[in-house]
Amino acid sequence: MKQDIHPDYHVITVKMTNGDTVQMRSTWGKQGDTLSLDIDPSVHPAWTGGGQRLMDTGGRVSKFKKKFEGFGF
Repeated sequence: MKQDIHPDYHVITVKMTNGDTVQMRSTWGKQGDTLSLDIDPSVHPAWTGGGQRLMDTGGRVSKFKKKFEGFGF
């Protein structure tokens, strides 16, 4: 493996939207920097199962659901 080609991997503080902070390793910023999130897993519909609905244009969603109905989605 080549030497000195990987970015610096260090500990940063991530500040969630509700004010909670989490220590994680990252290549963002410098050691000890704080990253403030605008959207995080506690509020984003992708993780919370939010109320977004699928738009069924041309019956694509229905066709998909019918094709894969035996898989238990």
